[in-house]
Amino acid sequence: MQLDELKRFGCEEIVTEKESGAKKDRVELQSLLGKLRKGGTLVVYKLDRLGRTMHQLVNLLQEFNEKGIHFVSIKDGIDTSTTMGRFLFHIFGAMAEMEREVINERVISGVAAAKA
Repeated sequence: MQLDELKRFGCEEIVTEKESGAKKDRVELQSLLGKLRKGGTLVVYKLDRLGRTMHQLVNLLQEFNEKGIHFVSIKDGIDTSTTMGRFLFHIFGAMAEMEREVINERVISGVAAAKA
């Protein structure tokens, strides 16, 4: 489904990564970021495919802005070539981080309950 959406969007190169979005050292992402040039666009199916914390996402957006690279999240309707897209990027990034924290809290609660 994700690959179909990316193809329909018109992506010239599609990179799949087996690493979790929560991991820092993501080989495929780092390789892809090295290929992006001014005027280029990075397209992801969904925001949480790029990163899980607001810190990661904001750092990447800053890097894209510095390099003149646009970012599009198909499912989230984000296109950083627009003012509204940049605003939405920050909102969805905060939501992705909150969701991850809620999941972590549930896991910790579950482990604590299992130990009790």
